[in-house]
Amino acid sequence: MYPEDLKYTETHEWARVEGTEVTVGISSYAANELGDIVFVDLPEVGAAVAVGESMGSIESVKAVEELRAPVTGTVSAVNEGLADTPEVVNSDPYGEGWMVKITLSDASELAKLMDAAAYKATIESGS
Repeated sequence: MYPEDLKYTETHEWARVEGTEVTVGISSYAANELGDIVFVDLPEVGAAVAVGESMGSIESVKAVEELRAPVTGTVSAVNEGLADTPEVVNSDPYGEGWMVKITLSDASELAKLMDAAAYKATIESGS
């Protein structure tokens, strides 16, 4: 349900760490809670982002939620395909529904992210 190779935030973003690059999206739980996603507003490539701060938004038929940076760094890529097909975040949140890639500037921040088991426990406890 929640891929073991990813790290998670309390605000439901996931992070796939590959060297100094971190791919970010939202969890299947978040996508399900939002409902049908109709628009994704992502930062520009080259934008500086800071852990915990808003770097965009996700709009669904139910609500608009902030996309928060799980790490501090510089945006190295954005998923341009989401402009035309934002619903892929619902159907494939851990694959084609990725949102941004960040070049990590402080690897120590990764230790503050949850593993899949901790994330699942957080959701099940209603946090």
